[in-house]
Order: sequence, then structure tokens, then C-alpha cells
Amino acid sequence: MPTGRISKRTVDALVCEDGKDREILWDSDLAGFGVAAFPSGTKTYLVQYRQDGRSRRAQIGKHGRLTPEEARSEAKKVLGQIETGADPIKAKRMARGVPTFREVADNFLAQHSALKRKPRTHAEYVRLLEKRILPIVGSMRIIDINRSVISRMHGSISKTAPISANRSIALVSSIWSWAARRDIVVLSENPARGIEKNREQAKDRYLKSAEFARLGDALRIAETEGLPWDVNEQHPNAKHHAKPHNRKTKSDPYAVAAIRLLILTGARLSEILNLKWTEIDFERGIAFLSESKTGRKPIYLSAAALAVLASIPRVEGNTYIIVGSKEGQPRIDLKKPWAAIRKAADLDELRLHDLRHSFASIGAGASLGLPIVGKLLGHSQPQTTARYAHLDADPLRRAANLIGSDISAAMGNNFNANIIVLKGSKK
Repeated sequence: MPTGRISKRTVDALVCEDGKDREILWDSDLAGFGVAAFPSGTKTYLVQYRQDGRSRRAQIGKHGRLTPEEARSEAKKVLGQIETGADPIKAKRMARGVPTFREVADNFLAQHSALKRKPRTHAEYVRLLEKRILPIVGSMRIIDINRSVISRMHGSISKTAPISANRSIALVSSIWSWAARRDIVVLSENPARGIEKNREQAKDRYLKSAEFARLGDALRIAETEGLPWDVNEQHPNAKHHAKPHNRKTKSDPYAVAAIRLLILTGARLSEILNLKWTEIDFERGIAFLSESKTGRKPIYLSAAALAVLASIPRVEGNTYIIVGSKEGQPRIDLKKPWAAIRKAADLDELRLHDLRHSFASIGAGASLGLPIVGKLLGHSQPQTTARYAHLDADPLRRAANLIGSDISAAMGNNFNANIIVLKGSKK
């Protein structure tokens, strides 16, 4: 086999003669370093060495992607590893067997998320992966992902979607833990741990008494007279629309009933929309949900909620209470009727989920106790209900009055006299 110093000139001149499967030029300066030319015209750098009494060859890379000097440098590294007893061929085979993060994530979705998570949760996992996570780390081998990589990913996503960035960190952590249970990675090396997340503020909105009254009026008008709808008077076809006083549309009675039940139960939207007649125990005033965000749970029904349920007409062949447009199916959402109703009530910023917060706020404000409020909401963790603790003002007010009264009594008439003087003083 020919020998000579491997350079750009000698590599460019190397050709594979007809009838041969390759032509190899061995470097005259670095023993074991060579370049092979194939009939296809491809040229590949390689190293040859002896290990365990056998002659072996390992590819370094293709000519064009590597210059001769870059290939020589890589060859020195490989030959140096061999001197320490390492096996580069075995290492390369093992490296090829390490899955990418995308491959692990796909298995996580198919074998875990799709089977053990709620459909909405699974759909959110898919969205986060495809839109946020995989474009950044999907092609990387999972064992090459470290905290620095995930920190940069979090920072990149945070520029446009800070909350999604936090959710992405949590999902990466879940995927890593799942992979660790299958011995793909080491649990203690979870790269999502210790990443400082973006600050999140809870979007708590509680209805006041006057707002409840406006919402009640809007619901009543929506199902009786109908709510007005807007027309762009500048549009050429505006003259063909009904007269302003006739521009009203009645809301679907099932949608109105659903909103009333959300107000009176503190239940989640999906729980009300998927509620079935078979789950209602009118005698005991309880709805026994077979499925919810936290699993099986009861919804305790007040007399007002039971009255709403009693007013809803049943549809033969449909087991759902809030029926939808498709036969035998529940209503999918309340977006359009809710938008019209909250606009009529002058509550444009109010979300449907805020009705749940409002239900909880009344319970907490009435000093019913957070454990009771948590039971009504179906919280599985006490800390979830703790967000309403600041609304439980009565015990604090009684405590403040008691302490103030004791201090006032201890300080006697002089203290009260000073208050009177301060109130009557003028500057």
C-alpha cells in the first residue's frame, strides 16, 4: 500500500483504481493514520491499530468535512486513547445506541403520557415538545444534555413565553425521571433541577356583590330577551341587517345553565360540561364525578344548584346534562355565549375559571375554614387551597379587635384622651 505524507495535495491526487474496492494512503509521519479513496469518489480518514492481538480500523471522518490537518489531530487523539486501553470502535458503537432526546420524548408520550395522563395534559405535553422543547434539544443525545443546555433553552423560550418556559422545564424533568426508571439516564443527573424559573403571578379574580348582580342580570336577559349583537355600520351590507332594537340573540339555555352551575358549585369547566345525569344524586345533593383533574370526586350541590339542574330539560339518547350540537355528545365549550354574557355584564376581563375563584373566595371570607373550602373545590393538596387564606379576614379582625381592646384597657384613660386630642387637633 502506498505511503506518503497526507496533505491536501496527496489526498486530492488519491484515486481508487478500477477493480479495487478502495485505495489507502498511509501517512509517513504518523503511524496508523491513513486515508481511503472509494470508487464512488468518497475519501475517508481512518486509523489502524492493534488491540487484543487483532488489527482494527476506525473511521475518523470524511475528507471535505475534515481537512488533512484536522484529521491528523483527531487521529492523534484516537491513537492516544488506544495507548490507555480504550476501544474507540466499541465506544462508537455504544454512542450510536444512545437515543436522542426526541426519541426518548416520543416513547414517553406513547408509553406513559398517552396512557396515564388526562387527554388535555397529554395534548399540552405534545404542544410544548413540538413548539418549544424539541426544536432546541430534540436532536441531541439525551446523555449530552446538561444543566447548561437546559438553562439556555429556558432562557431562549423565556424571551417570548416565560410561563411556557417554566412548563417546559417541568416537562423535561418528568421525561428525564421516566427515562431514569428505564436505566437510560441517571436520575441524579437530571438537568432540569436547580434551574431558576420565571416569576409567575396567580391570576386570581374575585367577583364583588355588585358584579354578581350584573352577571345574574346578564344571564337572565341572555335566556329571555336575548343579548344585543354589534354591527359595523360602515360596512356596505350594514343596511341589510335587522334594525338596532331587533338585533338580539338568545343564548343556548344549556350554555346559560352551565355558567350558573359553574357559579354555584366552584367546579371546573370540564367537570360541568362532561357531567352526566347518572352522576347526580338529587336526594343527597351530590354529583359523583367518575373522572376529573384529580380523579374521582364529589361535587356538593346547594339548593340553588339543584334548582338549576331541575330546570334543565333532558334530551332522549343523550346522557350528558349540558348537551352539545352533536347527537349524544356534551357541549364542547362556552366561548361564544360567555363572551356575550360577560360583555353584557361589563365584565370583559372575567374568565370562566374566575367563577371558581369567586366561589372559593366567598367560602373563605365567610370563615368556613380552608379545609372545607378545599373539599368543596376538590383539591387533593391543602397547599392548593392556601391561596385563599388571605380572604379569611374574620378571625384576623376579631384577633386585632381583641388585642387592641386589651392594649387600650391597659393604657387607661390617658390613652383614650390622647386619641380624642389627636382627632380634634388642627394644623
